[in-house]
Amino acid sequence: MATTENKKKPILHKPPSAADFLHVKESTLAVWRCSGRYDLPYIKMGSNILYDEQDLLAFLEKRKKV
Repeated sequence: MATTENKKKPILHKPPSAADFLHVKESTLAVWRCSGRYDLPYIKMGSNILYDEQDLLAFLEKRKKV
């Protein structure tokens, strides 16, 4: 039997919320998904698209210029 450790439940965003988080339009996210322009992971469950907040943060971090 699997033990349940203190695993943190992921924070998932629907496209409008993810777009707001990234400061882009929702349609921009749709283009990125369809074209594969950026390596932004997403979850597809039926017709639902979800973005893990940790993936959104990693996406921003990769693009940070210092």
